[in-house]
Amino acid sequence: MRDGETSGAALLEPPAKAARPPNIGSWEAARHGFEWSIAERELGWGRGDPVNIGWNLADRICLLGRERKEALVWEGSAGEERRYTFDDLRVLSNTVAAWLEARGVAPGERVCLFLDRVPELYLAFVGILKRGAVVQPLFSAFGEESLATRLLDAGTCCVVTQRKHLPKVRRARAQLPDLRLVAVVDAGDAKLGEGEVAFDLDALPRVERYDVFPAGPETPSVLHYTSGTTGQPKGAQHVHRSLVSQYLTTKWVLDLGEDDVYWCNADPGWVTGTSYGIIGPWSNGATQVVLDAGFGAERWYSFLEKRRVTVWYSAPTAIRLLMKEGLDVVRRHDLSALRHLASVGEPLNPEAVHWSREAFGKPFHDTFWQTETGCIVISNYPGMPVKAGSMGKPFPGITAAILDQRTFEPVAEPGRVGMIGLVPGWPSMIRGYWNNPAGYAKKFENGWYLTGDRGTVDADGYFWFVGRDDDVINTGGHLVGPFEVESALLEHPAVAESAAVAKPDPVNMEVVKAFVTLKPGFTASPDLELEIMNFVRKRLSPIAMPQEIAFVDSLPRTRSGKIVRRVLRAQEWGEPLGDVSTLMED
Repeated sequence: MRDGETSGAALLEPPAKAARPPNIGSWEAARHGFEWSIAERELGWGRGDPVNIGWNLADRICLLGRERKEALVWEGSAGEERRYTFDDLRVLSNTVAAWLEARGVAPGERVCLFLDRVPELYLAFVGILKRGAVVQPLFSAFGEESLATRLLDAGTCCVVTQRKHLPKVRRARAQLPDLRLVAVVDAGDAKLGEGEVAFDLDALPRVERYDVFPAGPETPSVLHYTSGTTGQPKGAQHVHRSLVSQYLTTKWVLDLGEDDVYWCNADPGWVTGTSYGIIGPWSNGATQVVLDAGFGAERWYSFLEKRRVTVWYSAPTAIRLLMKEGLDVVRRHDLSALRHLASVGEPLNPEAVHWSREAFGKPFHDTFWQTETGCIVISNYPGMPVKAGSMGKPFPGITAAILDQRTFEPVAEPGRVGMIGLVPGWPSMIRGYWNNPAGYAKKFENGWYLTGDRGTVDADGYFWFVGRDDDVINTGGHLVGPFEVESALLEHPAVAESAAVAKPDPVNMEVVKAFVTLKPGFTASPDLELEIMNFVRKRLSPIAMPQEIAFVDSLPRTRSGKIVRRVLRAQEWGEPLGDVSTLMED
């Protein structure tokens, strides 16, 4: 069990008088005889309605009579506001699709969204899908190297971006033979180069009717890149049928309905920001609000109050930052509209669950899933008792188990640590890694999808997270692959060898720590440490930048010469070093 929890951990019971019954009803009843066709029927697929995700997020909602309902309320960092109805979403996504078609973007080609959380990101996401192209969202804080690596791997043909990010795109472009079009949403009077075009969506003629690409269930839809322990980042390929599980998990886990006002803090450069920051809420006809501004407790609480947010999906890092600000700032705001709270990205510690109950009168509900799963697979549910610190129980239609890490057979005894495994076949499971079939094959053993996460299950069927089974660093809910960090470190002229590992952090759970050996002629110093940190930051992103660099004489290696990160990580976490018999002696 995590943090010493047991099956007898205190239960946080749901409120006796909820604002309304939860959409899922009883978890036990929902699980009995479950079929994904429940969602397909609700989406109207049995009537022959298009499978295309873009059509389902906009046109379908309009046909249900909700065309005048607000789909998006956007607020910028300076307090400016833009509002869009579902009919606006329908027409403007048509406009995007027609514009891409006119410029030769074909179905199946990859179109990258490299934008801050501006309205154009959300509108273009839907339009790209309507065109039949594959959406490739990327976090706008990526440096040019991280950007170029992912665009090159995907063979991206078009990047939609802003003026502020254009220099990074230009520097990366020399490495990208397939990139023929760069669309700038706020070009204004900027001087654009060859292959760069202004893309002012407000100035374009609105397209009322567009022949949406007839996507099948297995037609590729979204390509999200995830970090690995070795080699290049992996492109997780999703398909249009993923809508089925994203729609239903949003409805049942996040308890979202058409009358809700929903706020998801996640950036659409990551999978949460698309699965549950675009697809989930709009497929359920809900209004979503977006704040394009950094963290600030006062700003966030004011936004929740002003927008009358009813369902809030946030991250443990943000919750811990709010905890540090105390309860007084919470109580200065009317947050009575809040009905349901959920968390994603990393384990939610018990203290945060208890604090949220004190602060908001209701607990945050932890949810567990991955880029590869495409949807929530284990969760705490509205109407079901919460065990603070637990992941909850599998979603109906998902079979999860704790697997022996040698035999990959399910273990029966409660509390035994093993790999969290899932039976493949849910609609939003990735269909492969782009250009990496071998990497995809490694995700399966003995009929199970391997999450790469270790956990336990207690006697009541609640799952508990223990830790990653690989070296991927989870910093504030963002996964950072050590290979990328190490590769960037090695580009610095002073660095001879490097190893990047996770270091414990009270706010972000983990941060990147790098161990570095120096080339002859260089001397360790605080100035050199800062210089190397900023060097990595510019090439990758602020998230991937090491928060600490340890200059060492040598790194632990196997007798074959492979650097062993687990030894360094164990030292940082105060854990046993494990078997060191295969390591080289100094």
